[in-house]
Amino acid sequence: MKRLHVHVAVRDLSQSIGFYSTLFATQPSVVKSDYAKWMLDDPRVNFAISTRGREPGLDHLGVQVEDSAELGDVYARLREAGGTVVEQGQTECCYAKSEKAWIEDPSGISWETFLTTGESITYGDGSGQRAARLAHGQQAACCTSDAATADRCC
Repeated sequence: MKRLHVHVAVRDLSQSIGFYSTLFATQPSVVKSDYAKWMLDDPRVNFAISTRGREPGLDHLGVQVEDSAELGDVYARLREAGGTVVEQGQTECCYAKSEKAWIEDPSGISWETFLTTGESITYGDGSGQRAARLAHGQQAACCTSDAATADRCC
């Protein structure tokens, strides 16, 4: 069964954890210094927040699957939907190991499709999402020659 994934960039992680824990009536299942995640069943959603976004607000949406067959089905629909699909393959992102691909919708919203295969001790680099944005013909407004800023958001 698939699960909707929503990732929101926030300014203040602690304050946001308090807000969303109250809203969802449960504590996050994962908390790191820059990230938190709730695996909710009602509604069935993987809701994540982090301080790693380009700016506060919706960072990306996604579809999380439970097995390779579902992932193959979703990948096929991505190719059929049009646009450039960035197949990242096995990667580490959001403190998890997963196989994933990215695409941008016609409005420029990044969509991630993924199968989680394990935990990771690192956040990961977000290179798949950056590649999808660039393939869609958009460059993040924060892209600069400053390597630290560019690594976070471009």
